[in-house]
Amino acid sequence: METFELNDVNRFVLEKHHLTADALIDDIIQISDDLCGLHSTRLSTSYLSLFARTKNFKKIDLERELYINKTLGRIRGMRRTLFIETIGMIPIVHNATFKLSEKNFEKYMEFHKVSVKEYQDISERIMKILKGRELSASELRKELASKSNIPAIIHLMCNYGLLIRGTPIKDWKDMRNKYAVFREYFPTLDLKRINEKEAIKILVEKYIKTYGPTSENDISWWTGLTKTEIKVALQNIESQLIRVNISSINGNFIILNSDIERLQHLDDIEKPIITLLPELDPYPMGYKNRERYIDTKNYSNIFDRSGNIARTIFLDGVAIGVWDAEENQEPTIKFHLFHSIKKDLLDELYSKAQKVGHFYFDNMVNIQECKSMIPLTQRKAGGFMTPLKNC
Repeated sequence: METFELNDVNRFVLEKHHLTADALIDDIIQISDDLCGLHSTRLSTSYLSLFARTKNFKKIDLERELYINKTLGRIRGMRRTLFIETIGMIPIVHNATFKLSEKNFEKYMEFHKVSVKEYQDISERIMKILKGRELSASELRKELASKSNIPAIIHLMCNYGLLIRGTPIKDWKDMRNKYAVFREYFPTLDLKRINEKEAIKILVEKYIKTYGPTSENDISWWTGLTKTEIKVALQNIESQLIRVNISSINGNFIILNSDIERLQHLDDIEKPIITLLPELDPYPMGYKNRERYIDTKNYSNIFDRSGNIARTIFLDGVAIGVWDAEENQEPTIKFHLFHSIKKDLLDELYSKAQKVGHFYFDNMVNIQECKSMIPLTQRKAGGFMTPLKNC
């Protein structure tokens, strides 16, 4: 098997993720498709992921495609996590990953104290209430005048493709949103147009295209599917795959035949690539084996105990620090580096921090370097969202 240097592999993936200077584009639908979707547990993550991959991204660009043109949708997908997917990928992701939610249906209902009959009755009423409308959970609760667990029922209805998450209640940083009837939101979209087996095959192939060279363990972790299901999918596309080695990482890795020549003939980079990525960004969250981009001694500074990654600074695809955005007396972008970097790189970091700060706050920001940080593994749940809070 051919062996590739880790630096070249990281550079190759950065290009595919639109994170090199030459790969930046302003087509956010293309970016979403190329990444197999944008992580969207927090809607703001999707905005910041796009900001890092575009030349002239404005918040209205994503809002237009999500809520007006409706070329994108926010659905539950891999590992039961929220993603923004293109309209073409929605049926594929839904059918490939649906049983991840379905198998937990009964436990979820029991935990939230919702009976099957209660779910059926309330969901029918919600469908009628939302006809031609878009309402928040609190607005629905008021109209239903029910003591049932409405948020839990809405959650299930979204999983089943009955409802879609629509506009946020306040703005792009708000984790609350309104809901609409899925078939009204996407009147031409047929969720059942593809079966589970075919959907898994397409999703696995697309993942390898985006994240390869990668491993079977990475694919299983990223999708949330079993290793048996992944092996079957790989057997179905075996003729399109080639196995390679990556220097300094144990195991063998999979890449598409169509990509191997591109990896073999990477163009030389003119200067190092510094990138500020949001929490849960697709680039670092795409792999179970993370030694390809993080020194193990720094792992607890960017990942919490649940495996959630904080806002991270990357240099040529390798994590070198974390960053945070805080608005106390005045908006500030904070950063903490795991080791010192050259002055020209530090200047570049300050420049990029200013730009992301202006995007985040719609204002000029202060830049503050934190000389130390509390490891995320020592923080309470959710600490990865404010990694430098105590700086």
